[in-house]
Amino acid sequence: MNRHRLVLLRHAKAEHAGAVVDHDRPLALVGRRQSSTVGANLVHADLVPEHVLCSSSLRTRQTWDLVRTALGVAGATQPAVTVTDELYDAGTGEVIELVRAVPDDVRTLLVVGHEPTVSHVAATLAGPASDEAAVARVRIGVPTAAWCVLEVDGAWADLAAGTARLTGVETP
Repeated sequence: MNRHRLVLLRHAKAEHAGAVVDHDRPLALVGRRQSSTVGANLVHADLVPEHVLCSSSLRTRQTWDLVRTALGVAGATQPAVTVTDELYDAGTGEVIELVRAVPDDVRTLLVVGHEPTVSHVAATLAGPASDEAAVARVRIGVPTAAWCVLEVDGAWADLAAGTARLTGVETP
């Protein structure tokens, strides 16, 4: 049986909108620190991704860049990265479709996105064997730089509502 791990990461704390359009909002200083902590925590939890789906917004790309640096991976061990506009405005169904298209040889997938979509995807995918506290947490939303870990038995292409185990929600 194929066992996959899906890590859904909400981008780190961004600057307030101000005069910048939402898509171009950069990370705040605290967001930069959060991102580095997330990367270190992913290494500690053995959740270094082989593939990354990242929203095209500046804050998600900066979050990933800082997470990647903290992962300490180099050369051939660098994950494949897909930066896509689709994740910027994606709803739950669109994110699940993007994940379903990932090749099955990817064991650990990281999705860097936005709220409320990150928590909605986690809540939708969480099946009966999920951690109850984690499910309760994603139902109310997750803070910046929080990540949800789901275990998926079977092919990515078979991913559907209620077919994963939400094992935890972490924050830096």
